[in-house]
Amino acid sequence: PGVDGVCVSLVARGKTREAILKNGITVVDKSGTVIQTATFPPERVSADPAVLGTQDYVIVALKAHQAWAVCEGIRALCDETTAVVTAMNGIPWWYAHGLAERRLSRDILESVDPSGRQWRLLGPERCIGTIVWPAAVVVTPGTIRHTYGKKFTLGEPDGSRSARVVALSQVLIAAGFEAPIRDNIRDDIWKKLWGNATFNPASVATGATLDQMLGDTAMRSVLARLMEEVQCVGEAAGASFRITIDQRLAGADKVGKHKTSMLQDYEAGKLLELDALVTSVQELAVLLGVPTPMMDTLLALVQVRGKLSKCYPPDHPFFCRRTAPHASGAKL
Repeated sequence: PGVDGVCVSLVARGKTREAILKNGITVVDKSGTVIQTATFPPERVSADPAVLGTQDYVIVALKAHQAWAVCEGIRALCDETTAVVTAMNGIPWWYAHGLAERRLSRDILESVDPSGRQWRLLGPERCIGTIVWPAAVVVTPGTIRHTYGKKFTLGEPDGSRSARVVALSQVLIAAGFEAPIRDNIRDDIWKKLWGNATFNPASVATGATLDQMLGDTAMRSVLARLMEEVQCVGEAAGASFRITIDQRLAGADKVGKHKTSMLQDYEAGKLLELDALVTSVQELAVLLGVPTPMMDTLLALVQVRGKLSKCYPPDHPFFCRRTAPHASGAKL
């Protein structure tokens, strides 16, 4: 439902913008039944962020490489008080900001923010962390099939319960979502990354849906071993894992027959979000001295598949600056 007093604007391009202007955004369930349709006045839907003016909150629901490419457009939506809500998978580019204990030797993570472009143009102090738990698929431009979940976990990088994060939570709850505020958003980042860094690349390597991977005994064991490596890196970075790997796998079981977002992108010929989900874990592993041989192997396999399909082009400005660190101890 709409929320009184909240004005939503959209940055959309191409066929998506055309579809939204004509029919709005429609959300359907697994069977195709319409759950809700939202329409927007033409002046609130633009391909040019600058046309929309400055906002109180800018929700960035893009892949990491997309956000990096358009950060100047994001900056055009901001004034001195604007909060940038990173509703994105993987390690966020602002990860080192606001840490109570400094464990990393540098702030800029090249795997998610090459040359520190977002850190410089946007500034980490603007950011509110967000974990997106719903599973959904874009069926056609402007139409989204929702299959699971309605929770968006929020948190300030420094763990504070600021006025801006409380206000955002209240708006999301009024709109029908779950929006808990965490005092350590990084714990929740790692909880989701547990799955994203393993399920996503493994799905591209195998072509399997989530239920097919989890339903195979040998593959489930491989995923659990990959998750062990992710957990080791997360704990070295200071994160706490409040549930077991078996509990996290059981949670994924509930999602059912779902193609991961990375497999959807691969099949559609789109660029893969490999660096934010996997290479970022590898970069942290190197900085923290944690070996990740299985992750190294999986990443190398998917990188080759991505390069051959042009979904991970080596000459892309976001991807070309680094290669995956390997168990041999290669430096980033």
